[in-house]
Amino acid sequence: MKQKQPNLASMRRDYQQDALDTSTAAPNAIDQFAKWFSETVDRQVLEPNAFILATCTLDGKPSARVLLLKGFDEKGFVFYSNYNSQKGKELALNPQAAMVFNWLEAERQVRIEGLVRKVSAEESLDYFQSRPHGSQIGAWASPQSKIIQSREEIDTRIRNLQETYPEGTAIPLPDHWGGFRLIPRSIEFWQGRSNRLHDRLRYTQQSDQSWTIERLAP
Repeated sequence: MKQKQPNLASMRRDYQQDALDTSTAAPNAIDQFAKWFSETVDRQVLEPNAFILATCTLDGKPSARVLLLKGFDEKGFVFYSNYNSQKGKELALNPQAAMVFNWLEAERQVRIEGLVRKVSAEESLDYFQSRPHGSQIGAWASPQSKIIQSREEIDTRIRNLQETYPEGTAIPLPDHWGGFRLIPRSIEFWQGRSNRLHDRLRYTQQSDQSWTIERLAP
């Protein structure tokens, strides 16, 4: 029997928690992100560092997936991945990307666009060594984005690696794994408002590293 579909057109929620204005926003986009991120953590939003990363092939075919942010500062926003994955290959050929943080409980969204560069091998190693043993094993075990015949193929790889690198053993950093840093050229802060008349402030970085702030129509 065909399952009855929900009435999507009737699904709506009016946003009334907060407002966003240039008079109260930080002049620096990274400072504004830090403020919102801290508030998001304080509100106990689930996975506050989760974001959508959108990449694109040279011929214009986009793809997107959810990742976890692992650091940010004035230099940019850092995440880690298998360099041979789909996103890794796309970033190697077209090093531009967009990130979206969607904090529903806070009725907020942040959109970031910019260039992407690999972090240094030293930075990747420091983070890799801070990961749980199982996650380090996983970075070696999974040929990310490639077609595999079954889950058993991965499980076998994991068992073999666990024998080679038992708990407490130092695991080397894979050559195919490491960090990326998105260097922002624009960051948009979106605050939900009533009747879909949301507040949107877009920060654009200038050549002198300062930021201009513009209000966008909702």
